[in-house]
Amino acid sequence: MQVDADLHIHSRYSKAVSKAMTIPNLAENARFKGLDLVGTGDILNPKWEEELLRYAEKVDEGAYERNGTRFLLTTEVEDSRRVHHVLIFPDIETVREMRERLRPYSSDIETEGRPHLSLSAGEIADLANELDVLIGPAHAFTPWTSLYKEYDSLKEAYGNAKIHFLELGLSADSEMADKIKAHHRLTYLSNSDAHSPMPHRLGREFNRFEVKEATFEEIRKAILKRGGRRIVLNAGLDPRLGKYHLTACSRCHTKYSLEEAKAFHWKCPKCGGRIKKGVRDRILELADTDERPKDRPPYIHLAPLAEIIAMVIGKGVETKAVRIVWERFLREFGSEIRVLVDVPVEALAGVHEDVAKAIWAYRNEKLIVIPGGGGKYGEIRLPEEIRKAEIEELESVEVELPEEKPKQRSITEFLGVR
Repeated sequence: MQVDADLHIHSRYSKAVSKAMTIPNLAENARFKGLDLVGTGDILNPKWEEELLRYAEKVDEGAYERNGTRFLLTTEVEDSRRVHHVLIFPDIETVREMRERLRPYSSDIETEGRPHLSLSAGEIADLANELDVLIGPAHAFTPWTSLYKEYDSLKEAYGNAKIHFLELGLSADSEMADKIKAHHRLTYLSNSDAHSPMPHRLGREFNRFEVKEATFEEIRKAILKRGGRRIVLNAGLDPRLGKYHLTACSRCHTKYSLEEAKAFHWKCPKCGGRIKKGVRDRILELADTDERPKDRPPYIHLAPLAEIIAMVIGKGVETKAVRIVWERFLREFGSEIRVLVDVPVEALAGVHEDVAKAIWAYRNEKLIVIPGGGGKYGEIRLPEEIRKAEIEELESVEVELPEEKPKQRSITEFLGVR
């Protein structure tokens, strides 16, 4: 069977997270989204554990269920160098044992959803392996609290400790991550890191697993590529839409090449703000191969359905007009993931033809993307040729897209033109 899963979210006990992040809300919105399996997030927090056990029923040693949505026991922790790691637990007893083992190294494990630890990445990985907990770096490429913000390699971070996966994050996809050869042996997870239960946050990135059932053991086998279980699809944002894709000022969002940022000593000449190195430039710094592993599953670039609808009708993503169209699609096809990935475009056109065209453009990489950077999300635009095309003619539409990499300008030109 195929299972769609988002294994990294947060609870209302983490900072800067919606108070609506509760088990009942997550179960309901996961159903709308089309997620079969959701990571609990924050399970080391005892209050969040209590809520899970109150609102969800145990169906397996490491899986709990509410209203058809299953939950695996997961969390994110921060190490002594502010690097974040995702943990996936086999059962609640292991959660409790790890909580006790970590207590001497954390002052907020009882209160914070994402606890801070005075342990290195390698020490956390060693403990995880001792307890048969799956571990990997969270959002590995983002400029904040990530592996490649602090280290230049997996070996430098984890030493000889074993890790089991690498989480791509919103600013990278499989193709980008595969430019580093050491990643080729690892499974990639594409998760939302959602701070809100709304369907344009929850499941905005997800994994499609080929397993026998939605349990920890089956997911473990898939992540470790054992027994025929595997990930058959990673889905998520076009990395160019990520807030940190290109190198840019974190205040005014002016974009710079890596060479220019270095010449300016990472201070924006326009506003004096701090220039943040983009994920694309960081990966190119570390890249050591153009090869890709043959068993790497496809990665499909998607956006939340509400954001696609908002782009098409020109309304805000949380407006009533967008909600009405979104609900029509879900009534007709059952879930957002089915609409985005599985339903034929001709069928989607019966609900809203222009939205169907935009979904076709997403599936076929035909959208115009204005890359993000410096903390500002990228933008998407539907080419006029696709707006005018009939559904049955879409396959023959030729769209000339702008190059992702603009021509390099000198520092003088940047100062004069911007």
